[in-house]
Amino acid sequence: MNIAQYIRLYADEEGESHFEDQAIDLVPVDFGPPAEPINHLQFLPVQQSFWLGAEMGWGGETPHPSPRRQILCTVLGEYAVTASDGSRRSFPAGTVLLSEDTWGKGHSTQVTSEAGFLIFGVTLAED
Repeated sequence: MNIAQYIRLYADEEGESHFEDQAIDLVPVDFGPPAEPINHLQFLPVQQSFWLGAEMGWGGETPHPSPRRQILCTVLGEYAVTASDGSRRSFPAGTVLLSEDTWGKGHSTQVTSEAGFLIFGVTLAED
């Protein structure tokens, strides 16, 4: 695997939230010698990591901006996000969301799997 894919959620100049599909190329590096080179790429500077979990019925439907720039990796379950432009994306296990709509109209979030969801998140460093 030499390409990493993720979805970016951002706010435009008017504060409207949108989704954008992104892909980055990984390159072979000597990451863990004496193992063979593995595909790798530095991504974004980070501040800390965290876990998020919610059950079906959690009240994230009220529009809200992201509390910080963060990467959200769905580990278990599924949730859906509706951007303020009306577009909606689902985030099942294995998907990655770069959430950057920290101002403006925001987005709403809904738990869509009966078992809820579990997310491993990373807070990005301040610019």
